[in-house]
Amino acid sequence: MGTLLNSPFLRTALAADAMASGAMGVALALAPGAIGMITNLPAKLLLGAGLFLLPYAVAVAWMATRAVLPRAMLWVLVAGNLLWALESAALPLLGFVAPNGLGIAFLAVQAAAVAVFAELYIVALRRAGRVA
Repeated sequence: MGTLLNSPFLRTALAADAMASGAMGVALALAPGAIGMITNLPAKLLLGAGLFLLPYAVAVAWMATRAVLPRAMLWVLVAGNLLWALESAALPLLGFVAPNGLGIAFLAVQAAAVAVFAELYIVALRRAGRVA
């Protein structure tokens, strides 16, 4: 698969993903109970998501600082973000959680956000392919 230059477009996408993931990670790690009460989502699920997002945000921020990135690393981000979006939609649909209206909105907004990041990474990969 090779490597690609970290374009300004890709750097911006990675930095935005890192900031959004970091902010969400901090919120979920520090206040899973409060967020759980507001959304009717399990606090353990929220805490686990927050604890995952913190190192993810650090890794993506690090990627934003690199001049060159392996294409495979970007495809891992695409797959991971799409899986996260799918799981977020599937949780209430399959009955694993029973969120209230705010919980559904919470899951929908963050699922849409990670799907957008996946699309931004796909656009960056396509642009890099045309240039190379």
